Parts: sequence; structure tokens; C-alpha cells
Amino acid sequence: MKIPGALERLIRELAHLPGIGRKTAQRLAFSILRGDPARARELAEAIRQVRDQIRFCDQCFGFAEGPLCPVCSDHRRDPGLLCVVEQPGDLYVIERGGVFQGLYHVLMGTISPLDGIGPDQLKIRELLARVERHRPREVIIATNPSIQGEATALHLSRLLAGKADRVSRLARGMPVGGNLEYTDDVTLNQAFAGRQDFGAV
Repeated sequence: MKIPGALERLIRELAHLPGIGRKTAQRLAFSILRGDPARARELAEAIRQVRDQIRFCDQCFGFAEGPLCPVCSDHRRDPGLLCVVEQPGDLYVIERGGVFQGLYHVLMGTISPLDGIGPDQLKIRELLARVERHRPREVIIATNPSIQGEATALHLSRLLAGKADRVSRLARGMPVGGNLEYTDDVTLNQAFAGRQDFGAV
């Protein structure tokens, strides 16, 4: 049976979202149709509003509604700590943990020669200018532990040498609740390399 054109268009558009396949897109579209029309209008307005009002922060390149994002405009944050992440969404993952009280810098990707992405396509120049200007105590490189993330971290560590008091990399290893049986060799090696003293106090 042929799906009506407007419904097919909605399904196609939803299926373009990451992690959403055709079946999930179809379920979402049917849910929108079955639901309260006011909710559908609210959803459409929220999408329009986020596209019109959200921009990149002038300082860190995270998401912002004005020139600066909420983190960069918060004077309680420690400017001596700078955490470098790949994408704006990574910033919210770290913020959710509530353990980091410094500032961020978003690279907008990673070095990936196979995809035609080199250092010049990332916000590395802006990072170096920021570090030169503010001279943070520590720059924490928090790129993902992928091949591209590791290559980017290595490149950054070379560029930042001598420009910040300390350049560090997020520790990696066994996750809480993890099982040795399902742990890959790289993670296990990193867990052993980053082991800490343990014992009764």
C-alpha cells in the first residue's frame, strides 16, 4: 500500500537522523499523527526555534544562544583548566558527570586523512591562540579513544608542548560494572597501564 506523500516525506526526513532507521522513523511518524495536534505543532516549532536561535559559542564553539555559551559566560568556572573535546555534544556528556569545573574547547571533529579532514579543518588554530592568550595550568585532551581521536590527541600534545603547564589525556580502562570476559585487549592494556594504588587507608 502506498503511503501518502506528506507522511512519506516525514518518514524520509526522520530517517536521516543518526541512529534512526526506516522502521523507527515510520513508528515516530505514526506516533506524531496519532498524538495531539498541538504536540505536533510544538515539536515543529521547537525544531524551527533551535535552528534559528542556536549558534556556536565565540570562545569554545559549543552550542550557544548568544555570543557565549552558558559555560564560557559562567564566572565561577576555573579558566586555568581547559578540556578539549571533539564535538559540542561531548561537552554535555562531561557536564552531566559534574566533576569538571573548567572551560572547554570544541575541535569540531578529528583528524581523519581518509575523510579529507586535516588539522586545518578543525578549530586547532583557535585552540592554540586561546592557550597562548590565557596560559591555562592544564589542557585536558578528551578526544575519543578511536584511531582518529588518538591521532588528534597526539598531534595536539605536540603542538601544546611548552605552551601549557600541563597537557593531559583522559584516563581509560575498565568501566564500572564491566566484565573482564568482554573487555578488548586495548582497553585491558590501558587499564593495566593506568592502574593506581589500592588498599586500606
